[in-house]
Amino acid sequence: MDLYGALRPLVFRLDPETAHNLAFWLGERVCAWPRLPEPTYPPALRRSAFGLDFPSPLGLAAGLDKGATLLPLWKAVGFGHVEIGTVTPRPQPGNPRPRLFRFPEAGLILNRMGFNSEGAEIVGARLRRRPAGLIVGGNLGKNKETPEALALDDYRAAYRLIAPRVDYIALNVSSPNTPGLRNLQAPEALKPLLEGMLGLRKEMGLERQPLLLKLAPDLAPEDLDAIVEVAVASGISGLIATNTTLDRGVVAEPLRALVEAKGAGGLSGAPLKAKAREVRRRILAALRGRLPLVACGGLGSAGDVQGALEDGAALAQIYSALIFEGPALISRIHRGLTSQDL
Repeated sequence: MDLYGALRPLVFRLDPETAHNLAFWLGERVCAWPRLPEPTYPPALRRSAFGLDFPSPLGLAAGLDKGATLLPLWKAVGFGHVEIGTVTPRPQPGNPRPRLFRFPEAGLILNRMGFNSEGAEIVGARLRRRPAGLIVGGNLGKNKETPEALALDDYRAAYRLIAPRVDYIALNVSSPNTPGLRNLQAPEALKPLLEGMLGLRKEMGLERQPLLLKLAPDLAPEDLDAIVEVAVASGISGLIATNTTLDRGVVAEPLRALVEAKGAGGLSGAPLKAKAREVRRRILAALRGRLPLVACGGLGSAGDVQGALEDGAALAQIYSALIFEGPALISRIHRGLTSQDL
């Protein structure tokens, strides 16, 4: 058993957010070590997507390292890329606690964090010290109090501070925990948002930097098709699918009743796998190869990642599975991807 596996029963006795904060406190101490291991990647893992070369298709999804505090550690454990954030332009505390719940028996996490963020100025300054050789994406969102009509202003403000410090940008319009945010996925709202962001990218001389859009798994199929057409026509670089789900139907009884009792929030982890894959396949069919897609949602094994890649995804991201299985999961996925025995 690895160290994480030995400590997990003790850590899981703590409130999930307390455990998260403790893990990050320890992680920051590890990042301060004078020398961390340099990851090695089999050549067969290399991937190219939206103009970037990735040493592995496996990355860390947004939501875990919101403030870019553990980048040296993520590099050392072998992630091919890390997406930090969601970063909002101005600091905000997020929703009241408790706002994070885990269900280890199902590999499920419920969160209603609400974009708790130190703000783009602080995170942007921290990114100046990012480790060399790690591909970093910046996931951006709007502040809670900002009305939908002014959302573009927020995304542009965050972009100005974060984009010069990262390799790609992802626009988060799909979190269920900021009121009204998902309305920005509607084509009539999405088109001016993307146009505005692409205009700013050009204004800042960052035309070669990929701009991605992260989508929800709860959209109707016809809405997905419409969003794909808007995304392709806009000229953005790719899509990420999916974010967390509001659909409690992905959870089997009797656990569903326990999840519902915890209240609002998005679900991630193993129960999301089938729904997220169905949505990704719909998006890939609509894309017809016109844009790359990053798979996210319910992935937790080499077989899951391989399946996403075979479906047509360019890259894959994990989050919840890492919480339940620890950093050793990364090397297991890498070994599985380079073997014939998945």
